Amino acid sequence: MFNAFFKARPRLRAVLFGLAICAPSLAVGVGAALAQDAAPAAAFVSDRLSVEVEGQGPDVILIPGFGSSREVWRATADRLKATHRVHRVQLAGFAGEPWRHGDGPFVQPVVDDLDRYVRERGLSRPAVVGHSMGALIGLILAQQHPDAVGRLMSVDSLPFFSALFGPQVTAQSAAPFADQAGAAILETSDDDFRAAQAASAAGFSRDPATQAQIVAWSLAGDRRAMATAIREVMTTDARPGLAAMTTPVTALYAADADGGAPAALADATWSREYAALPGVELVRIDGSRHFIMADQPQRFAEALDAFLAD
Repeated sequence: MFNAFFKARPRLRAVLFGLAICAPSLAVGVGAALAQDAAPAAAFVSDRLSVEVEGQGPDVILIPGFGSSREVWRATADRLKATHRVHRVQLAGFAGEPWRHGDGPFVQPVVDDLDRYVRERGLSRPAVVGHSMGALIGLILAQQHPDAVGRLMSVDSLPFFSALFGPQVTAQSAAPFADQAGAAILETSDDDFRAAQAASAAGFSRDPATQAQIVAWSLAGDRRAMATAIREVMTTDARPGLAAMTTPVTALYAADADGGAPAALADATWSREYAALPGVELVRIDGSRHFIMADQPQRFAEALDAFLAD
């Protein structure tokens, strides 16, 4: 089932996966949060993430996806900082952020440190916006620590990544393919890795500048972190916790008739996988691949403003 999917839908796979893919299988911090108060608080110390803060107003936390830099949120932050306090997260091991944890774990320590960040910074139920893997992290954060998330926007991400291979797939059946994905990241030569990233970037965005950024961020990442993260994302199923969630969730997803995910397939997949989540708002963004904020910036901005205004 997995191999047939890979061969039949390479471009669709790239768009839907929400993770950088390395052919022939798959591919693709320490810091301080700058307080905006008159008397700055002590620096937030973490070896799992760093945070940059801009602006004043209601708090919005922006989490990038697999392999990405926080700079994926630059245009969004520049627009929001006039009315919001924006917290741009960078995950350790991605896009040049140092990684000190060998082969893992990845996801749960990030969730734990995001919860600690919210508490130490005294944030009151901030809005959280996550792209791809960043949205999965935000979803788990909302499930485990509902007081840490006032509302969540998931940008082109599912609660179980490997459900893209079909509704019959489980975390257990996905495990061998997750191991293969991690091994591919670690074992591919530098030249082949670079070529694969360049070849696959078009599946993630229609925008040439964003495609170049995707490649650069992947090459700057720590492959041990990336291998660990892809294994965990492919085998992490957050669907069992959906029914009990009370956090409002808006899930944006991409459809692109010109080489991306067909609208009917995207509709069916997102509707099926979020079916158990009470009150979820599903919003399809047409003419976009995985990086919705780059491919359809105006429609993304409108959807984000509506989400923050609710």
